[in-house]
Amino acid sequence: GRRLKTPSWDGVRPTSDKLRETLFNILAPRVEGARVLDGFAGPGAIGIEALSRGAGHVTFIERDRRASVLIEMNLALCGVKQGYTIEHGDVASALRRTRRDAACDLVLLDPPYDIDHDTVTQALEVAVSCVTAVGLLVLERASRREVVVPDALRRVRDVTSGDSTLTFFSRV
Repeated sequence: GRRLKTPSWDGVRPTSDKLRETLFNILAPRVEGARVLDGFAGPGAIGIEALSRGAGHVTFIERDRRASVLIEMNLALCGVKQGYTIEHGDVASALRRTRRDAACDLVLLDPPYDIDHDTVTQALEVAVSCVTAVGLLVLERASRREVVVPDALRRVRDVTSGDSTLTFFSRV
């Protein structure tokens, strides 16, 4: 219920409150104790929501150092002192490092809508190895942009709200 700090610059599009609520209503039974990865984290609202709903650990991945500072500020604003890691850098590279540490129950990717299509495809391909066998990968995307689904993922569900679509995947 807290108002998080948001970016004052272009290029970061935080997930709307309505879409974030929809996402967590769907994920509710999976969040408690889960290892969650918030890729393209922006100000960290999705990962912070996961922590507030009982996630065991959240890894935030963000390339823009200004956004990483916002994540830290928002975590402090919410009184979160542990149970998270912030990775700086390219999402695909950070995912390669993460998969060596521990697989995640939920991988949530929210790239900027105008990002290069190949960057999203590459992130999905690497993210497959970061998801547990029974985990979920969720991609938030512009409804007008279709996604290339890697062979190792199975599209489970699409939920559209306005110009945004949440696409849910499981491992094959």
